[in-house]
Amino acid sequence: MTSGAHAPDVAARNVRDGLWLDKTIYQLLAERSARTPDKTLIVDRFGRMSYGEALAAADCIAANLHALGIGRGDVVAVQLPNWRQFPLMAYALDRLGAICTPLPSIYRHRELRLMLGLVRPKVAIIPRLFRGFDHLQMMRELADDLPDCRHVFVAEGNPGGARRFEDLLVPAPPAPPHRPDADAISEIVFTSGTTGEPKGVMHTANTNLCPLLGVIEDQGLDHRDVVLMASTFGHQTGFVYGGHLPVLIGGSAVLMERWDPALALELIEREGVTWTMGATPFLQDLLAAPDAKRATRSLRAFLCSGAPIPRVYLDRARDTLGCKVMSGWGMTEVGLVTLSRMDDPADMVAGSDGRPLRGSAVRIVDDSGAAVAPGTDGDLLCRGASLFAGYYQRPEITRASYSEGGWFHTGDRARDVGGGYIRITGRSKDIIIRGGENIPVVEVEELLHKHPAVATAAVVAVPDPRLQERACAAVLLKPGMQLDLAEMRRHLAAHQLAQQYFPEHVVAFDSFPMTPSGKVQKFLLRTQVIAALEANGTLKGADRHGR
Repeated sequence: MTSGAHAPDVAARNVRDGLWLDKTIYQLLAERSARTPDKTLIVDRFGRMSYGEALAAADCIAANLHALGIGRGDVVAVQLPNWRQFPLMAYALDRLGAICTPLPSIYRHRELRLMLGLVRPKVAIIPRLFRGFDHLQMMRELADDLPDCRHVFVAEGNPGGARRFEDLLVPAPPAPPHRPDADAISEIVFTSGTTGEPKGVMHTANTNLCPLLGVIEDQGLDHRDVVLMASTFGHQTGFVYGGHLPVLIGGSAVLMERWDPALALELIEREGVTWTMGATPFLQDLLAAPDAKRATRSLRAFLCSGAPIPRVYLDRARDTLGCKVMSGWGMTEVGLVTLSRMDDPADMVAGSDGRPLRGSAVRIVDDSGAAVAPGTDGDLLCRGASLFAGYYQRPEITRASYSEGGWFHTGDRARDVGGGYIRITGRSKDIIIRGGENIPVVEVEELLHKHPAVATAAVVAVPDPRLQERACAAVLLKPGMQLDLAEMRRHLAAHQLAQQYFPEHVVAFDSFPMTPSGKVQKFLLRTQVIAALEANGTLKGADRHGR
């Protein structure tokens, strides 16, 4: 599992074409540290850490883990907030040829029992308490389900009988030399679970770093850039763009343990942040924050992914934040695949999810696998040098995810909007088919976002005994605002949406179920919507099983 993750001819071609660096993140850290040991690499709640300090810490961690028997191919689970210990663990595990399984700090017993029961880590790194939750107590309650996990280290807080993370930082005999293999499995990360049970996605250093090369090339990132990262290191956005990208460019990372727009603005101004990446709600919060224009003078780029960007946000970002906003599409299995460009007009950024980065390709096909005409919705396939090495211990699911020619079935729906650009129109499992007609979910959501009362909107299917499905608009409203069905229909009609696409229901919530990376978990939201409609008598209980 730990070597030759990709076919030799594929690996050789990707290296030859410059799509793979064929270096691990530890090697890159060592190279950067040799050139600029005193430059700041990490800024977090604990202060500053230089490249030289980070390398020394990674070496100590690797030495102490080796003394515990951790080596090539062993799995270590890391469930921490965005603290420096998270990327340091990733660097140290690369030094050993071991595998990191990153986990968002919000995951609890059910998720960990499933995920860790599959990968069987030998070591776990956790906080004692984070946001009022006792992670050590949870690990104790899971102990019988995780017999291979012999060592638990607590980073911050009373260790309560477990070992302190600082024990991994004490001087120890260096781990023996290890031959770096950038095509060995270095990470098993679990899908965020927007539509069902998560799977363990295997990545190598090459596949994780590959999309970063395209972003760096397109946006001109270099050692002068300062990256703000609030997305959890437990998923790919934080893990790769917060922990790997700064090292790759020789820049700095400013880490936030939880999203707070006021604190984000303070950090942007104080640290001279130039680049950030996050879900669309992060951008929305910055736009609504006081003093945003003054605080963001250094910020030149905000890469949004995970949800469509309403056009109004782009206009406000230009005027309020003074930065460029790019739209992008990717997923755990393939990293970032498409991206709008820095000089794209606002209509293209708002109306698309970008075009493929170098080394990636996409196709949009119908049910028979034939390419659909431009402007027509279809199933999105992709392939390229950033493709993962398979689902851990799920070879049958891995094989079923590909079609002839190495095309990966993403599970997303998209359309070609011209010039090589695509627009994500929904998940295959999220399609709403009312009486045989597909509802353009993304377009309806885009229009709902333009209503002055709506902070966030998501359209989901509810069952109907005659039409099979109807549409419901779930909304988060701005303080003191209201939105009823009549007003929603008036608004959609004013924007000339075809009446057959109007949702038949609207339900307001205080919050949506979200993944740690900021995506709406529509399969959970749909359950909540149905329960709310049943509670107010709009949807009969019998109708729930009508399809």
